Amino acid sequence: MDEQRRRKLEKDRLYRMDWKIAFNRLQVRESNRLSEASFKSSGGKSTSNCGSSMKTGNSNDTMLSLSGQIFTQVAVLDGQLVAIKPIQKPFLAVTTDVIVEVNRIRSLKYKTINQLIGACVEPQKICLIWAYCGKGSLQDVLQNENIKLDWIFKVSFISDIVRGMSFLHDSQVECHGRLKSSNILVDNHWCCKVGDILMPLFRAGERTSVLGQHQQNCNKLWTAPEILRDPMTHIRGNKKGDVYSFAIILQEIILRTGPYGNEATDPDEIIERIIAGECPPYRPNVPPGLVADAITDIMRSCWEENPLQRPPFSVIGENLRKVNKGKTTNIIDQMIHMLSKYADHLEDLVADRTRQLEEEQRKTDELLCRMLPTTIANDLKRGKTVEPDYFEACTVFFSDIVGFTRLAANSTPLEIVEFLNDLYTTFDNIIDLYDVYKVETIGDAYMVASGLPIRNGNRHAGEIATMALDLLASMSIFTIKHRPDRTLQLRTGMHSGPVAAGVVGQKMPRYCLFGDTVNYASRMESSGLALRIHVSPECKGVLDELGGFHLESRGEVSMKGKGSISTFFLTGKDGFNKDLPPLYLQAPLSEHNFK
Repeated sequence: MDEQRRRKLEKDRLYRMDWKIAFNRLQVRESNRLSEASFKSSGGKSTSNCGSSMKTGNSNDTMLSLSGQIFTQVAVLDGQLVAIKPIQKPFLAVTTDVIVEVNRIRSLKYKTINQLIGACVEPQKICLIWAYCGKGSLQDVLQNENIKLDWIFKVSFISDIVRGMSFLHDSQVECHGRLKSSNILVDNHWCCKVGDILMPLFRAGERTSVLGQHQQNCNKLWTAPEILRDPMTHIRGNKKGDVYSFAIILQEIILRTGPYGNEATDPDEIIERIIAGECPPYRPNVPPGLVADAITDIMRSCWEENPLQRPPFSVIGENLRKVNKGKTTNIIDQMIHMLSKYADHLEDLVADRTRQLEEEQRKTDELLCRMLPTTIANDLKRGKTVEPDYFEACTVFFSDIVGFTRLAANSTPLEIVEFLNDLYTTFDNIIDLYDVYKVETIGDAYMVASGLPIRNGNRHAGEIATMALDLLASMSIFTIKHRPDRTLQLRTGMHSGPVAAGVVGQKMPRYCLFGDTVNYASRMESSGLALRIHVSPECKGVLDELGGFHLESRGEVSMKGKGSISTFFLTGKDGFNKDLPPLYLQAPLSEHNFK
């Protein structure tokens, strides 16, 4: 009686239809991003041999998970994340055999078997619904260089696959039929699960023509020789073929490459050589010494040319335990160790990225402080609005080069760029010694101000005057590389008075000065003489208050917008011992361009 009841329950289980899922119950996540790795997890790519941009025929196979890793198209079913595997066929006849096949796969409940949730059989929406694994496929993990895998990781992966395949081979399903690294899924606990098991009846008539011959051969790199030679006889796959596929996966785990990843051979040629049955058989090249010899022996025994010489997964599991010296590969213990090491790796990675970020932030701050005064730059970084300000007293300095137009005409553009770069580097190093702010450089013109944005009493004129003497003294030793015999004819002018200043612009903000003082200082420079520092009477008054500066009268100078003005030349300062260029080197008046 009990036996009859058991048989009835088994029959009911095999023929029930509770696996059917209406497509409208699936809340497909449309916001997922795509990347190259997504095409790998759809089972269509060998890392080294099939090209970095090789794709399967269906882009829906591959979408992004919540954590950013690329695995499959993700949906929510009754509040649970699931993975959708679209089947490329418009219609499915749900026969008794199909129902039995689905129920047998769905009945596989084991910790290293990925659970089949159900299937959608609506026309044009045919798909399989699998449990979602957060880390993607084993292929994704192996090819992600940011994930560090030591031997504990690898042996845990291998053990999970062996246990899953051993369980599968002992079940009514009997074999996988399409075992490859892209069909081994890794959950959030780093446990490998055998998934995407071949369902020949459910998938019968699926379109494969969307794949080119090259891509089809890429997909065959895990396939056993006897199946390649006679695919119709082995349409459902077999156990010995699964063992061969496991050997190729083992090679991927050892080398962290795709099948035949160390080979430069094209996958089309690889398949031809495997089918040809060379002696010795053509197999992936795994250099010695990477892993224990016993692991290499397991791999080589699994890809034997003669299927009968390939060991079953039960024997593979025993041999693996011997390699581990009798220690069980307990996934919890392994996980604790793996997660600890992974956390350490992440900490190092975060620390390194933080250092890089801080360095880039420092460079950004430095660049901003070159464009704007430090106090203004700091206010902008803090999100403060920088209001325009009025400064009652400051000194503005301008300089240019007499004869620059002629010099530029007789030089190449690169020579001029190099010359100006050398000159302004010299100037910048000098002005760093003073309480001044470089406003801008335009061509050969150089503009500096003191007394803003931080007020400094009446020291602004003294700072600019001493700086001007220092700049002029540097002309005695400055050399124009492509014209070493020429003395650079620096002409400078300075004026003291009130200005308004503020930040102008958004994309490239600049700290600009406005007011008659700026125009006045510019006129002092353009009406000055080479190798002289031209000083306005207002600026002289401030310098006289400070004391210690040596000035001589130039006399009356007619200046645009100002009329006739009595100006002065700054010739020195008490305690300033640097030599200024001798005036006999001064360019003739004919070379001056007075404005």
